Amino acid sequence: MSPEATSAPRSLAEALRARDDSSLAALLRGRPDLVTPVPTDLTQLATRAGTRASVLRALERLDRFALQTAEALAVAPDPASYGTLLALMAGDAGDETVAGALPRAVGTLREQALVWGDDDRLRLVRTARELLAPSPQHPSPTGLGPTVREATSGMSPGRIQEIVTTAGLPSTHDSVSAVDALTALFTHRKKMAKLLAGAPEAAREVLSRLVWGPPYGQVTAEPAAHLRWLLDRGLLLPTAPGTVVLPREVALHLRAGRAHRVPEPLPPAVTPAVTHGAQVVDATAAGQAYTALATVEELLKDWDEGGPAVLRAGGLSVRDLKRTAVALDVSEPVAAFWVELAYAAGLIASDGEADERYAATPAYDEWLQRPPAERWVRLAQAWLAATRTPGLVGGRDAKDRTLSALGAGLDRSAAPEVRHRVLSLLAGPPPGAAPDAESVLARLHWERPLRGGRRDDPDDLRSRLARWTLAEAELLGVTGRGALSAHGRALLGAPPAVDTGPAPAVPEGPGDKLPVHHHRPAGRTGPLPAAEQAVAGAAAARLLAPLLPEPLDHVLLQADLTAVAPGPLRRPLADVLGVLADVESKGGATVYRFTPASVRRALDAGRTAADLHAFLTEHSRTPVPQPLAYLIDDVARRHGHLRVGAASAYVRCDDDALLNEILADKRAAGLRLRRLAPTVLAAPVDPAALLEGLRAMGYAPAAESAEGDVLITRADAHRTPPRTAPEPVPDGPPPPDATLLTAAIRAIRAGDLAATAPRKPAGEPLAGGELPRTSSAETLATMQAAVLTGDAVWIGYVNAEGAASQRVIAPVRVEGGFVTAYDHTADEVRTFPLHRITGVAELADD
Repeated sequence: MSPEATSAPRSLAEALRARDDSSLAALLRGRPDLVTPVPTDLTQLATRAGTRASVLRALERLDRFALQTAEALAVAPDPASYGTLLALMAGDAGDETVAGALPRAVGTLREQALVWGDDDRLRLVRTARELLAPSPQHPSPTGLGPTVREATSGMSPGRIQEIVTTAGLPSTHDSVSAVDALTALFTHRKKMAKLLAGAPEAAREVLSRLVWGPPYGQVTAEPAAHLRWLLDRGLLLPTAPGTVVLPREVALHLRAGRAHRVPEPLPPAVTPAVTHGAQVVDATAAGQAYTALATVEELLKDWDEGGPAVLRAGGLSVRDLKRTAVALDVSEPVAAFWVELAYAAGLIASDGEADERYAATPAYDEWLQRPPAERWVRLAQAWLAATRTPGLVGGRDAKDRTLSALGAGLDRSAAPEVRHRVLSLLAGPPPGAAPDAESVLARLHWERPLRGGRRDDPDDLRSRLARWTLAEAELLGVTGRGALSAHGRALLGAPPAVDTGPAPAVPEGPGDKLPVHHHRPAGRTGPLPAAEQAVAGAAAARLLAPLLPEPLDHVLLQADLTAVAPGPLRRPLADVLGVLADVESKGGATVYRFTPASVRRALDAGRTAADLHAFLTEHSRTPVPQPLAYLIDDVARRHGHLRVGAASAYVRCDDDALLNEILADKRAAGLRLRRLAPTVLAAPVDPAALLEGLRAMGYAPAAESAEGDVLITRADAHRTPPRTAPEPVPDGPPPPDATLLTAAIRAIRAGDLAATAPRKPAGEPLAGGELPRTSSAETLATMQAAVLTGDAVWIGYVNAEGAASQRVIAPVRVEGGFVTAYDHTADEVRTFPLHRITGVAELADD
């Protein structure tokens, strides 16, 4: 083993160089921003790992105890031993739980390249120390202030000597040794206890108020006696006029050595609030899943002929959202959820016309043809992966503009990860156990304390996303009565749960993992890959299908012009009945009401009276009531008697007495009708307005084409052009897959070999680490010698684009002005033009 392998690393790059491939893969998987683009060597990787943006992202992904460990290292000496770190985390009295969890936390920090060095010389990367160390502008989460050396850096030597002598220490010849003596006093437990024993009671009260932070306080120009006692002994040190600070060493003594008031080595348990039978949960969730399908269908049916207009800034207006909520019989926030869900699934979009409106997409028609369970899976998977967050609708953005449904500003990149994590926590207890929502939030906050908002803020974004996830999962039928359903568990890709009795708390050991992660690669918390997602969706559909109600092919007609559907109806029956009648009430049984307007709607769609009679006779378990038959015949007899076409608009009718009746009707004044011929009236309004006006007066006109034929209108006439579902906004670079990791590590290793291989310089070495220059003859001779000996050499090379690089190659053949060699950097055989090689050097024997 070489001396380099046994010596301690002197930099993060050297520490990374000592890692094996699996450790480098774990780093790149946990911090995917480091591999985009692939670093040329380990030195560049280390540099990138120390940038502020990358370190902030890595800190945001630490759990609370790992973050507390990093915060303790930020206030520890640099470097610090593992023993020093343990003392800061566990205190003078020690803590077995902290001691047991600390190796995992340090291992996490090392794996994420936030800490490097051996256990006797642990170093926090410089950027992380700058972010976490205390300063007046950015107080440390530990509540600690500056050290004695930092607080006295601007103090006069005479004043420092006065503090030293007042504290009972001998005077020194210089300020450095005086500060060292004062630091030694404050870190000596017995001597500090003796010093504080003589403090006035009021002085001890001041220290108790500052000990856990913030460590800064205000004093007057003439401080009270107890404050003067603390200032004279350096227990409080001035930092600015009127401001004093409690030195870090004094605070640690008062805290019994602990950097944190409450270390949290273990995640809080996710406790079950109530336990139901697994079958009850699955049945409840399946019922809600069916309701979700029916609600989305109703929404899209309402928008079939063109939905609300698109606002100029994009999205739905407040009025249109209210109208949609009334149509769906839900609250506005719930209506926003259904609208956004259909949009995320690619079922609705803007039509792109000049008068832009929302409408169903062609994918909606394809979706309707799928079995119910598969339709639900598409909705649920779209919800899981979507970064759009309906819960934000109605709020304000950074510019104080209202956030609207389907509008801009609703994407939150953390949403998919939070949804998956919440459902994963619900998958922890046995089937039927509904975890307490507050314990789920507490667990999430422990796992990512810096994500989404301020530390310990109960209303941070991550907590709000979790609350919305719990509510939306219940609406969608992923959960039932607060517990994860069997099909919801399958949707996550989790193995089937086994009911083992009463639900315990979710395990809280530092190394515990929930069952949902057992089959997934380490570090992945977001959506499954496409192949696994398809398998999980198929499994969820298989579990859900038997629980959904079987569609019926019949209804019960009643004498009061209503029809009762005792359950869900098959697609053709539901479509025709939805045109022929209006939905009066929903629930376990849907009630439809027949009206003249609804019958006319069916006739407008191309049905005849005979068709409607035959349809009702075929699909009713009860005889067709006489009032309903009379209603159909009466509307059909009058339907199309009047014809409306485009002049601007005209009405024609063979019965001139009927036209006279219309002209005499005061309600027709707004249409401004005038007679053009005995059987024709004209109006300066468009045909659609004329149709609506005459229908409001109680007539049953039909629209006709330019050729005089009756126009048949269908509910599904309007569709957008083909549209794709909105792409989720990524939360940083995606985690690299196994193929990319293998290729990236190979390239980094090869580049590092070229950058660090020891070599014999040819000629005089250049300053500054520049590539040495060799003449063409020297280059050719060295290459030919390497071919004979089989040795590798180091070269400088400039490619056709002018980019310079250094490489380690093993020459195989030299001829015709080219050298063919195995390129260790690219891990392949390549041919290099000799005129592009700037210099060559043999590798050292080592």
